[in-house]
Amino acid sequence: MKRLLIAAAAFLIASPALAGQAVTLKAQTLDADGIVTLSDLFDGAGAAGKVVVAAKPGVSTVLDAAAVQTLARRAGLDWPNAEGLRRIVVRSGADGAGGGGAVASRGNVEVLTYARSLSAGEIVQPQDLVWGKAAVAPSDAPGDADVVIGLAARRPLRAGAAVSARDVSAPQVIKAGELIVVNYQDGGISLSLQGKAMAAAGLGETVSVQNTTSKKIIQAVASGPGEAVVGPAAEQFRAARRTQLALR
Repeated sequence: MKRLLIAAAAFLIASPALAGQAVTLKAQTLDADGIVTLSDLFDGAGAAGKVVVAAKPGVSTVLDAAAVQTLARRAGLDWPNAEGLRRIVVRSGADGAGGGGAVASRGNVEVLTYARSLSAGEIVQPQDLVWGKAAVAPSDAPGDADVVIGLAARRPLRAGAAVSARDVSAPQVIKAGELIVVNYQDGGISLSLQGKAMAAAGLGETVSVQNTTSKKIIQAVASGPGEAVVGPAAEQFRAARRTQLALR
């Protein structure tokens, strides 16, 4: 046991010396040959830049940031991901070109499109989105795939169509006309009542609820399937939702 403790202490003391070469994520992560490498993602990758991260069969690919961080660490690079990124979108193009010049010369724009058709209510996954070319982009076209990943399709969406922010919303946990439970909790006080949802709502969204006894309409926040909250808990859900939207 004593030897194990000594070895562990020695490792902890030495660990700073084992830190990898510091790198920064490029402002534009572009790939020109269909094979994404560490040098496509990071400035200062050096010899480790030749390490292959993924194949990119289409005009774009979405990488898991945590997986990229682990691969970079194994290759001797240190990317702290201070921004807390969850995904990295790699688009077609060459360093320095930015991809935008070629698009402008043809009068087209690069837009986010659906890789497959989605049914209403289906959750958008990273692999469901690809970058493509179109004559014109929707006025509310997202410039980042993270804006729509994890949200639900409001209606059937066709493969190849340009993505619009109006296409998606938070996944519904309450249906219009559904009888739900509304909870209030503050300190040692806990109250619950049954109400009728006057509209559908996604997690963290505000919904009007009619008290089935008094018929009074109250504003609550959807907290789960068939449940909503009022009072301090409602503000916590609103704050959490604002944070999630800011991180997208």
